[in-house]
Amino acid sequence: MTNPNWYNSGIEHIWQPYGQFPDSPAPLAVERTEGCRIYLADGRSLVDGVSSWWSAAHGYNHADLLAAAHKQLDIMPHVMFGGLAHEPAYNLAARLSAITPGSGELSRVFFADSGSIATEVAMKIALQYWRNLGKVRKEKFVCLHHGYHGDTFGAMSVSDPQRGMHKAFRNNVVHHYALEMPQGEYELAEFAATLEAIAPQTAAFIMEPLVQGAGGMIFHSPDSLAEIRRLCAQNNILFIADEIATGFARTGTMFACEQAGIVPDIMLLGKGLTGGVVGLAAVLAREEIYQSFVSEDREKALMHGPTYMANALACAVANASLDLFASEPRLQQANQIETWLLAELQELRQLPQVLDVRVQGAIGVVQLEGPNILELRKQFIAKNVWIRPFGEVIYLMPPLVISQEELAELMQAVGEVVRGL
Repeated sequence: MTNPNWYNSGIEHIWQPYGQFPDSPAPLAVERTEGCRIYLADGRSLVDGVSSWWSAAHGYNHADLLAAAHKQLDIMPHVMFGGLAHEPAYNLAARLSAITPGSGELSRVFFADSGSIATEVAMKIALQYWRNLGKVRKEKFVCLHHGYHGDTFGAMSVSDPQRGMHKAFRNNVVHHYALEMPQGEYELAEFAATLEAIAPQTAAFIMEPLVQGAGGMIFHSPDSLAEIRRLCAQNNILFIADEIATGFARTGTMFACEQAGIVPDIMLLGKGLTGGVVGLAAVLAREEIYQSFVSEDREKALMHGPTYMANALACAVANASLDLFASEPRLQQANQIETWLLAELQELRQLPQVLDVRVQGAIGVVQLEGPNILELRKQFIAKNVWIRPFGEVIYLMPPLVISQEELAELMQAVGEVVRGL
C-alpha cells in the first residue's frame, strides 16, 4: 500500500549518495518518468540531461523494454546461475560477443551486478590469468590519472589516487601504477619507456577509452588509445577497456574502442546495457584468457559468483535493449546530438569563466574555473532541467532519443547559468 507521506517518513533514514553536505539541495521526490523527462511529485517535470547516471540510452519507460521485463517476470525473474542455465543469459552472452570489437574475439562473458563489481572481476581475471600461467610476479595494474572505475576497493585502487573522489582511501587500498595520459610524441616516448620498465610485474592496464568520465570528463584521441593498446601487447600486459560509460553508442560508435580500431583483452560493459531499467554488467574476455582457467586443478578456477549474477530479468531487458540498438537509429541519433552540442556549446568558449568546451558523440562538456557545484545544481533545477555538475565541469549526456527541442532546453539552461557566473 502506498504511503502518501513516504518522503517525510523516510528522509530521516535514507543515506543519499554523495549528499552529506549541509548545503546540499534536498533530494527531489519523483512521481514517474517518461521519455526524456522526470516528473516530480510537486507537479514539475525536468528534462533529464544525464540519462540517470548515463544509463537511460532509450529514454524512460520504453515500451519494448517494459514489455520484456513484464514477460520475464511472469516466467522467471531470477534463478541462481551456479550450475543452472537460462535462455536470456545465454542469448545475451552470444550477442554481446558478436557485436563487440573483434566480432567474436571477446568470446567469453561473465555477468556481474554492477560496474564496480565488473571491475573487480576483471582485475581478478587478469591477476589469476598470469598466475595460472606460472607468472606470479605480474600482480600490479596500470591506470590513468583522472581515471574512475567504481567505488569498491579494487576499483578504487585503479582510479585516480590523488585527485579522484576516493583519495581519502589512498592509504587503505593496494597501490598500483598511475600514469598521465600521454600528450604528444615526447610524453608518449616516456610513457612507453615506463610501461616497458614495469611490464615484468604488471598484469594489466585499465582505462576508459576516449572519455574519462567521473574523473572530469577528460577526452583523448583514438590514435592515443590505439598506441596504448599496441604498447600493452608489445610488453605482454593485458589491456582492459572499461566501456561501462562509453559503450552503447555514447561516443558516436557502438563502442569507443571501434574508433581506434582495437580489440581489448578484457572489456567491461554496464550502464546502457539494459537501457537504464535494471542493474547488470558484463565482463568479456578473449578465449585464450578463459582457457587458462580450464583445468583439473581447482585452484585455477575463477572463484567468483554474485548471488544475482546473470539475473534473468536483467538479461531479458538487456536483450530487448540490444534489439532497439539494432532496429532504431541510436548511432545516427548520437551523431545528431553531437552536431547540436557542437553548434550551441561552442559559443560559451569565449567566456572568461570557461576553461574549455568539448564534445564527443552524445557527450557535451563545459569546464569552468572554480565553480560552486551545489549552487549550480540548484540553479539548473530552478530552470526545470536535471543536470548534475561535478568537479569543474557541467556536462550533458542525455538519452539518445532526446528531441532537438528538449536538448535545446538543456543547452539554453547551461548557457544561462554559465553566463550568469
